[in-house]
Amino acid sequence: MKKYIYYLLAFICFGLLQSCDKAESEAILSPYTPASVDENAGNWKTFVLSSPTEVSINAPLATTDPAYLKEIDSLKNVVYPNLTNEQRQIVGYWGAGAVYRWNEIARELAARYNSAPAANAEGKYPVPDANNPLADPKFPFANPPYVSRALAYLSVAQFDALVSAWKYKYQYNRPAPSVVDKSVKVLLPISNLPSYPSEDAVVAQASYVILLAMFPGEGPFLKAKLEECKNARLWAGMNVSSDLNAGVSLGGAVAAKVMVKARADGMGAANNQAATADMITRSKSLGFKTVWASQESPARPPMLPTFGNVKTWNFDRATLEAIRPAIPYIEGSAEFNKDLEELQAIDKNQTREQAAIANFWADGPGTYTPPGHWHRYGANAGFEAKYSEVRMARMLAYLGTAEMDAGIACWETKFYYYSPRPQQYGLKTSVGLPNFPSYTSGHSTFSAAGAEVLSAFFPEKASTFNSYAQQASDSRVYGLIHWRIDCIMGLKHGKTIGQYAVKRAQQDGAL
Repeated sequence: MKKYIYYLLAFICFGLLQSCDKAESEAILSPYTPASVDENAGNWKTFVLSSPTEVSINAPLATTDPAYLKEIDSLKNVVYPNLTNEQRQIVGYWGAGAVYRWNEIARELAARYNSAPAANAEGKYPVPDANNPLADPKFPFANPPYVSRALAYLSVAQFDALVSAWKYKYQYNRPAPSVVDKSVKVLLPISNLPSYPSEDAVVAQASYVILLAMFPGEGPFLKAKLEECKNARLWAGMNVSSDLNAGVSLGGAVAAKVMVKARADGMGAANNQAATADMITRSKSLGFKTVWASQESPARPPMLPTFGNVKTWNFDRATLEAIRPAIPYIEGSAEFNKDLEELQAIDKNQTREQAAIANFWADGPGTYTPPGHWHRYGANAGFEAKYSEVRMARMLAYLGTAEMDAGIACWETKFYYYSPRPQQYGLKTSVGLPNFPSYTSGHSTFSAAGAEVLSAFFPEKASTFNSYAQQASDSRVYGLIHWRIDCIMGLKHGKTIGQYAVKRAQQDGAL
């Protein structure tokens, strides 16, 4: 394996000396042979597919077939030393893993589109239009709920498609081209994983379908990345064209089934502003003297007030309501006054450490939001553990569904109580002004759910992930953007939500 890494890094370093065109966020990571190829992954339980063989692919040609041997000969003509500097860089980039890179691309798109619409000349906030995504304001506004949903569907599509791919890989058991013909030079580490269908092509096509639906204005960019990912496998000598074509067919078909579920999950009705009148009435009936109101001028409508009605992944509606946190402190109570006094004290004497923590975890406009923050932690942990593609997708699918469930449950709680924010009591914040109710803290809920899932997958890192979640939660108090009770109950709520994802993972046959 060392010689493959040596060759690849040499190509990358030479290419970087020749060109500075690659984005700074595209980290150079040494490719690895997976710690396990997970031979039995074709039997793991999927999220959307009823079985790994629900989508079928044609049997491959035998390795002795003249047409296959012609593919081998063609492969020899594109591998080193005939690659350009740009091609070498592309091989190095995708050598980190298709699941890893497509999730990175998704997070970068989320950051690019994480910008709330500005008020127009009439003092109104126009709603982004999915049918005209590049108009001002661009669609989507990639806020935390939207990003949690996009990453969930992306990772589920990748996982289901890869489980299916593994089923067919071991059913047909066609070796890698370099195993069939020792004269095929490879630029990436190889394992004993069968090559048909190509796992990278499966991931690429599934990711392309999902991300194009979530970011419809990014068609040319996503198409270019799709072609890059597929070509990198040819340029690296890892797959022949029929491996890639089968992967494209399988990945696209699975993603289409995942999108059927996405279109029916209720997201289309998540911005029902007409529902807020009844929410405010309920809040007052529960005893709130002050209800949440936008502090912007002109007043901004609440963000996705009915996102709490979107369908969850790992528990049902009755469970969502059963685990809803209890009512927060009411204005004028001793507990409320204590939380207010804590924020007032921070406002007067905020330490540099508190300010740094508040800013680090702000995850506001121009970032990939708290769900993206936790997906990055998950992807990096999977890379360090040398996960196979299918195991990486599995971990991110449980993380992603937990984050989406956390967003749904948190938003349902926020708009059930419609509680006021500290800014309505004269406190200023330097980390943004969210246009939705205070209780519970989204950062706390997302973070606790993420920490719970990642701790189950990487128990040796549990203390680190839990400390991150606590710091993310504390940051909202330090930033004067949440009451302490918002954060305490958000952490508790998120942990419970994460446990449902962990329980599901324990029953999918992968352990």
